[in-house]
Amino acid sequence: MSAASELSRFLDFARAAAYEAGRHTLGYFYRSLEVIDKADGSPVTVADREAEQILRAAIEKAFPDHAILGEEFGRKEARNGSPYTWYLDPIDGTKSFIHGVPMYSNLVGLLCEDRSVLGIINLPALGEMISAADGHGCWLNGRRVKVSDESDLSRAVVLTTDQTDLARSGVTNGWKSLVEGARFTRTWGDAYGYALVATGRAEIMLDARAETYDIAALPPILREAGGQFFDWTGRETIFGGNGIATNAALANLVRQRIGGA
Repeated sequence: MSAASELSRFLDFARAAAYEAGRHTLGYFYRSLEVIDKADGSPVTVADREAEQILRAAIEKAFPDHAILGEEFGRKEARNGSPYTWYLDPIDGTKSFIHGVPMYSNLVGLLCEDRSVLGIINLPALGEMISAADGHGCWLNGRRVKVSDESDLSRAVVLTTDQTDLARSGVTNGWKSLVEGARFTRTWGDAYGYALVATGRAEIMLDARAETYDIAALPPILREAGGQFFDWTGRETIFGGNGIATNAALANLVRQRIGGA
């Protein structure tokens, strides 16, 4: 099987698995749930854990040699020298989820060695799934999508997840310069913000804090949509602890303002 055919197979699988996990979370959405605070202070519910179990079981059945790293159940090592690792965030935006806000997602990313080659942002409560793999385009449900062509910051939409994190991050001046120059700013955050950039509905999304499973899906989605994903040093990596997505036209400006800060 060629590399392209193999990646196409992985993409079809990931779409189906993310859909099933997302559908399961809807059974708990907008209902009273027990919320447990994890050691890092982030919340978790039974919906998070069951959704990850669905994803892990599907991967282990279809690709038993692949490694898995999930937010709730940690890492399963690869077997037989497989270069592939699936990164899972069963509910990205748990705070939104537990408050009945529909902008949460199920995230599935696939790395080959250290390169992100496939990504899914599934927004089950909104009925949207953004999916991409290297060389296969970026898709919103069944429609090919791309980033906007906007090159003027004064007409751009700038997003973030949590302005409190930004205030603690050391890039306050860079963020402030983007906000003051933009058309408007919103905290439509978590993976939903990146989905808006990839589909041309916003131009810039920035997170001061991000784990690998939060952003593993994002580089191929932004690349295939014609945009860029990078950390605050300007590198395309999921290991920098933070993340920025932009369209291509504003990428250099964002790098200069955040890097300069």
